[in-house]
Amino acid sequence: MTREEKDTLGSVQVPKDKLWGAQTQRSRENFCVGVEIMPKELIHSLAIVKKASALVNAELGLLSNEKKDLIVKAADEVLKGGLEDHFPLVVWQTGSGTQTNMNVNEVIANIANLIAGGKVGSQNPIHPNDDVNKSQSSNDVIPTAITVATCLQVRNRLIPALKYFTEVLAAKSNEFNGIAKCGRTHLMDATPLTLGQEFSAFLTQIKNSIRDLESALPHASEIALGGTAVGTGLNTHPEYAGKVCKVISELTGYPFTSAPNKFEALATMDGLVTLSGALRTIAVTYMKIANDIRLLGSGPRCGLGELTLPENEPGSSIMPGKVNPTQCEMMTQVAVQVMGNDVTIGIAGSQGHLQLNVFRPVVAYNILQSIRLLSDAANNFVDKCLIDIKPNIEQIRWYLENSLMLVTALNPHIGYDFAAKIAKYAFEKNLTLREAALALNLVTEANFDSWVDPYKMLGH
Repeated sequence: MTREEKDTLGSVQVPKDKLWGAQTQRSRENFCVGVEIMPKELIHSLAIVKKASALVNAELGLLSNEKKDLIVKAADEVLKGGLEDHFPLVVWQTGSGTQTNMNVNEVIANIANLIAGGKVGSQNPIHPNDDVNKSQSSNDVIPTAITVATCLQVRNRLIPALKYFTEVLAAKSNEFNGIAKCGRTHLMDATPLTLGQEFSAFLTQIKNSIRDLESALPHASEIALGGTAVGTGLNTHPEYAGKVCKVISELTGYPFTSAPNKFEALATMDGLVTLSGALRTIAVTYMKIANDIRLLGSGPRCGLGELTLPENEPGSSIMPGKVNPTQCEMMTQVAVQVMGNDVTIGIAGSQGHLQLNVFRPVVAYNILQSIRLLSDAANNFVDKCLIDIKPNIEQIRWYLENSLMLVTALNPHIGYDFAAKIAKYAFEKNLTLREAALALNLVTEANFDSWVDPYKMLGH
């Protein structure tokens, strides 16, 4: 059930029911490594690049309108989805992504030829190299497609998820603002704050994450298309780079810019490395928020127990009634994966040799995975945990009333040394601060009640 196709190396047997051609088939046979397939988002971005190039090449008189229309229709078929089985190549291939570029060229050419009434594999009237890949090189197409996929996923998927996260955190911070509680530093008792103030820190972290992403996007949005093989723009029209960038922006609704220096755009991935750093910071934020919430919700009887977390599923196959903070655990695992992805991206970005960085596929896979995981994790955590978190008022009040660090309020009145003496005495004798202060005759009842009020210690 195969058909014979030819490329510059000779004949290849290709599965009869597949739309790819000889070069894709060679890649399948030569790179039997792992199971990680090139991301769907990258394939769709490549289809956008092919569509934009056909439109611009026709405008510049380099491609007939008939061929342009066929390529555009074929690219739109890819963009509709449902053809994923025809893009089988693994991430672990040539570092420029040439095989994946040719995979898309071959599929689009074959779809176009079927639309024209021709046969799969005929390369007539549309040729995968001469027509679909016109004015392009894998060296500028693949980085452009990675840029397009990454920026669209950040704008359309991750930033909306983070904004949803901030909305619910803001609501929780406001809801909890009047609940005074014991603060903790070094995991030890500290001066009080409100539960709302504690959640406001989480809120600011996520807001800062959005800010950092938006700051990183301009550099990451520079596309390399028009540089062709080494950045000189060989075999392209002088107006091609600017026009194709404009068309890609129009097709996607995103303001991409043509890289001002195509040599830098091909030889480096600095913009994506910077963006990955912002994704890593989001992962750090997720780790902090998830860890704090599961600590505050630990128990129900032998932990902190200040928060009551939603009970989504049984937590143990042996301990009846046990419920675990599973959404927090999901978040922390995602955070670890994204941090690891950033290490990979950073190392890959450092490996630009001369005129080309040949670590493109692994960067594409990792950065798109990071964006997808961070987006999904935020939405899932908010829906399945954050939105239904409730304070355990009784437990919070007990901790607050028994905190020795309320003694800090006495510092301005009796000095640090006497205040420390009260705290130590209370701890040694298992007394309240009030009982210890009165037993040591260091303050009067009236003064203690006036000075040691947790609600006066909450800041402004």
